[in-house]
Amino acid sequence: MIETLSDYYRIPESALGSVLGADASGDTGYFRFGPEVICYGQCKSGVATKVENAGLYDAHKNIQMDGADIHLPFDLTRIVENLRRERYVPGLTPGREKLITQEWMLKAYYFLRGSLPDSVRRHMQRVYFNDWKIRPFPAWPVDFTVDNLHEEILRLAMEASHTEKVPFIWYWPDGAPNCLILTHDVETTAGRDFAPQLMDLDDSFGLKASFQVIPESRYTVPDEFVAKIRNRGFEFNIHDLNHDGRLYRQRGEFLRRAKKINHYADLYNARGFRAGSMYRMLDWYDAYEFSYDMSLTNVAHLEPKRGGCCTVFPFFLGKILELPLTTSQDYSIFHILKDYSIDLWKKQLDLIRQRNGLMTFLTHPDYLIERRARKVYELLLAHLREMIDREKIWTALPGEVAQWWRTRRQLTLVRKGSSWEIEGPGKERARIAYAVREGNRLAYEVTAAPAHEGAHL
Repeated sequence: MIETLSDYYRIPESALGSVLGADASGDTGYFRFGPEVICYGQCKSGVATKVENAGLYDAHKNIQMDGADIHLPFDLTRIVENLRRERYVPGLTPGREKLITQEWMLKAYYFLRGSLPDSVRRHMQRVYFNDWKIRPFPAWPVDFTVDNLHEEILRLAMEASHTEKVPFIWYWPDGAPNCLILTHDVETTAGRDFAPQLMDLDDSFGLKASFQVIPESRYTVPDEFVAKIRNRGFEFNIHDLNHDGRLYRQRGEFLRRAKKINHYADLYNARGFRAGSMYRMLDWYDAYEFSYDMSLTNVAHLEPKRGGCCTVFPFFLGKILELPLTTSQDYSIFHILKDYSIDLWKKQLDLIRQRNGLMTFLTHPDYLIERRARKVYELLLAHLREMIDREKIWTALPGEVAQWWRTRRQLTLVRKGSSWEIEGPGKERARIAYAVREGNRLAYEVTAAPAHEGAHL
C-alpha cells in the first residue's frame, strides 16, 4: 500500500519501508484511526454500525511495526476509496431523507418545481436541510479525513524507518502554497444572458472562471455565446444534459443520456463536466468521455445528495480526474442559510489554506443578478484578490488544474548522488518538497529550486 501514499504525495517508493494492510474480511462499518480520523470499511480491530460509535474501535492501537515495515489492521487503499467514493453514505441517511429521495417524490418535485414560487421552493429546501448542523460526518465546514489519513500513515512509515524527512513532488506548480479556481453554473436563460456581465466582474479583479452550460431544454446555446466565453479567456464546460434531476435515476436511461452528453462534449470541445444539483453515481463514470468532473463536494451537508469526498485535493476516478468543490455554493449560503456575507467562505478558505489544498468556488450568474447577492460576490472577489497577491496562490482554470494533476502523476523523483531530481515531461514547473517529522505531526518544506537543479538531502 505504499503505492497509495506514492500516488497522493508522489514520493519515491524506495524512500520508506512497506505499508501492509489486513485482508478485507468481516463486517463493514465505522471506526477511528486516532482521535480525529473516522474511517469506513472493514477492519480487524472491529467496526461500529453507526458513525456515532466509531470511537469504540480505534484501529491506531492495533498498528504493528516490524523493522521498517508497518502493519495496519485495514486495507488503506480500500478505506480511501470508500471515503472518496462516498460508500459510507447509506449508513448515515435518516429515514426522512430516504423517503424524500424516492423516485415518485423526485418526480413530483421536479414536475411542480417550475410552478412553485421561489419562496415556497426555498422553504421546502430549508426543511430538507434542517439537520445540516448536527450531521456527524463528514466534518463541517471542511472535511480533511482522506488527507489526515494519508498524513498519519506517512508519519508512521517515517517513524518505523527512522526517517526524519521524505522528499515528494509538491502539489502545485512553481511551489504555490494553494490553488484556486472559480466556476459558474448557468441555470436559466436569465443566467446565460447575465454571463457577459459576470465575466466583466471577474475580469475587473483579474480572475477567470469556467462556465458550465446546460446543452438541452433549459435555454439555447448560441455559437456566439460559446465563442465569447472562450475568446475572453474563460472556459466552457458541460452542465448535465437538461438538469431535470434524473440523470442517475436508472442505469439504462443514464447510458442513453451519457451518450448525448459525450456528443455535446465533442461538439463543443469541452473537457469538463458537472452534473445538475451535484448529483453523482461514481461507479457509472466509465461511460463518460471527459477529462475531469466537478460534481463531488468535500462535505455535502447542504447538497440534495448528502455525503462528501472528504478531501481538498484532486483525485482520479478511473480515467477521470475529480476536482472537488471545497467551498459552499452561493445558493446554499444565500437561500438555505440566509447569510448575505462572506464569513463562511472566509472560514473555509482559512482551513483549506492551512492544508495547502484546492479552493474551488461555485457561483451562479442566475443568483448574482440580484444586487444584494452581487455585492457579496464582489466582496468575495476582493478578498480573493488580496489573498492571492499576498500568498502567491496559483489561480487557474479547471482544465489547467486537471492538466497539471495529470502531469504531476507522471513525474518521478530520482536520487542523483546526494540530491533528488524530478524527471518527466512538465518537470520545469514542479518543485521538490519534504515531509518533516515534528513530534506527532508532519510539516512541509518546499524548495525554491526548479526540478532540474535538484534538492539536497
